[in-house]
Amino acid sequence: MKFKNAHALKDIAAILNCRYVGAADFSVTGMNEIHVVGSGDIVFVDHPKYYDKALNSAASVVLIDKEVPCPKGKALLISEDPFRDFNHLTNHFNPFLSSTVSISPTAIVGNNTHIQPNVFIGNHVRIGKNCVIHPNVTIYDHCVIGDAVVLHAGCVLGADAFYYKNRATGYDKLLSGGRVVLEDEVELGALCTIDRGVSGDTRIQRGTKIDNQVHVGHDTVIGKKCLIASQTGIAGCVVIEDEVTIWGQVGTTSGIRIGKGAVIHGQTGVTKSVDGGKSYFGTPVTESREKLKEIAGLKKILSNQKK
Repeated sequence: MKFKNAHALKDIAAILNCRYVGAADFSVTGMNEIHVVGSGDIVFVDHPKYYDKALNSAASVVLIDKEVPCPKGKALLISEDPFRDFNHLTNHFNPFLSSTVSISPTAIVGNNTHIQPNVFIGNHVRIGKNCVIHPNVTIYDHCVIGDAVVLHAGCVLGADAFYYKNRATGYDKLLSGGRVVLEDEVELGALCTIDRGVSGDTRIQRGTKIDNQVHVGHDTVIGKKCLIASQTGIAGCVVIEDEVTIWGQVGTTSGIRIGKGAVIHGQTGVTKSVDGGKSYFGTPVTESREKLKEIAGLKKILSNQKK
């Protein structure tokens, strides 16, 4: 999430009421999670296991719960609770805005786009031309939709990420300040749900077609010309490369990559990253030919036992 304007380190520290290490006028231009941070961004870390990863990341500012040596060219924000303070910054720079109308006056809708009854379009949404938005679709704030996109009935774009910290008092939610971006010629079947990024974008690229009742988690990127069948659940921070086919009732774990042109057969559990250009089946995920050999071998053993 990029800020509308750059801010000085001392001003960010004042918002959080915390100490800082670095030049007072050090420029801060945004905030992001570790997997999408870039120059000028704040990243948070609240566990020693991940200190090195955060300090050596592309982020310019590390929001951290302990004062440590500051890497050259970076700055630190010293916080008692980085998770809480990251939420505080999200609220400050991207606060929730309630709506009182079905289509926000700040939404931009392109020429020849058809919007059916009972559609909700939130603040600062952008929709391209030649789209069809069917009844009961909900499009949360800041979503971006390209040209010739079709959204079937009941789709929800931009719901919050499923991201919680377990505390003694209960689960503490990490607030979502990111977006959903659908590129040109994407089609979503009925009742699909696409969560927005925590701080970056959940993106579905040009020409991808998704069947009914598919869920896509936060910050996931789905490539061009993919086909994804019904009841598939894709976790957060997944990268699916171009021209991947995923059949029905597939589930994935978070943070994995599916290579270009891969085929994932129905009811497979994608528990790890897989290479492109191959076919996969089963849980844990295995190349289809290997899995079929395993099944044939087990059948042969059982048959011999019966004899």
